[in-house]
Amino acid sequence: MASNRDQREQREARERLRVYQARQSVHQAQGRRRRRDNLIGIIGGIVVAALAITTQVLYFSVGPGVPPPAPSASPEASDDAGQNVGAPDPSLAEGRTWTGELVLNDVTLGISLDGAAAPQAVSGWIQDQRDGYFVGKTCHRLANSDGFSFLQCGSLDGTGASDPDYHYGPVENAPADGVYPAGTIAMARVGGDGFSNGHQFFIITADTTLPGDAAGGYSVVGSVTSGLDQLIQQITSAGIDPATLGQDGTGQPAIPTTITSLTLQ
Repeated sequence: MASNRDQREQREARERLRVYQARQSVHQAQGRRRRRDNLIGIIGGIVVAALAITTQVLYFSVGPGVPPPAPSASPEASDDAGQNVGAPDPSLAEGRTWTGELVLNDVTLGISLDGAAAPQAVSGWIQDQRDGYFVGKTCHRLANSDGFSFLQCGSLDGTGASDPDYHYGPVENAPADGVYPAGTIAMARVGGDGFSNGHQFFIITADTTLPGDAAGGYSVVGSVTSGLDQLIQQITSAGIDPATLGQDGTGQPAIPTTITSLTLQ
């Protein structure tokens, strides 16, 4: 029979073994927890990175960061950036204010063009009016959301394509803060190319912010002085044709719109 001392030593040995096994269990549990936490951290980091990338993609493709989505003359920059091709001398604008009427479908807009603030762009309007360019051209692009509202017109073929034989620059009379009030008439251009202004223009139908890019903002030629409410009620309020809605939130007007006439004096 074991002595009391032997029994005590056996009990102490069993207790040491139990404590050791308990510590081992705790250590193993902590190891598993660290591995789990590391895995969760890695997955979380991947998710955060993916969300950040997705947010940037959306911001620069369908959100306000397009470069902006903004009016643009065509998907490609002019071949002769920095050169004016087919554009009249800016002296044609005579450094004065030109007034007239722009008719879209049967909506008559009174307009005023500032030949002193934007002589090159206004001279382009005068030349196009005298050549009869605008009559029959369509308004191919509409933005109709809060803080981003315009109707773009004047494309050579009605698809948004630019005229390879006509472009000019630089950007004139662009607002420093990027805010274009309702009624503003400005020139569309290719992102990053200040010499890609052409025939296309856009009419702001509600206060809109268009951040500038490497070329600056958008040349403001003048404003609509009357008829903007009728344009909104009869054309733009109908919204965008859903079959043409693009990722940038713009598309063709649901009501097909054509430039009926333009007069300037």
